[in-house]
Amino acid sequence: MSEEEKKVLQAKHRVEEAKARNRVKEQKARTHRLIQEGALLESIAPSVRDMSMEQLKRELTVCLRGLS
Repeated sequence: MSEEEKKVLQAKHRVEEAKARNRVKEQKARTHRLIQEGALLESIAPSVRDMSMEQLKRELTVCLRGLS
């Protein structure tokens, strides 16, 4: 493998690594946002702690249906 080919391959790997870092960063930001939103919901309506996800989905659907 020539030096030029090595440089091209290294550049390609650097781009792939940068994209992977960005994906991880975006995933962490999404997770953080979802946790904050869940905590906010729990602080406003503590009863959601005892609901199943399906029950919570139904309740939120009913409550939010008229807002859009």
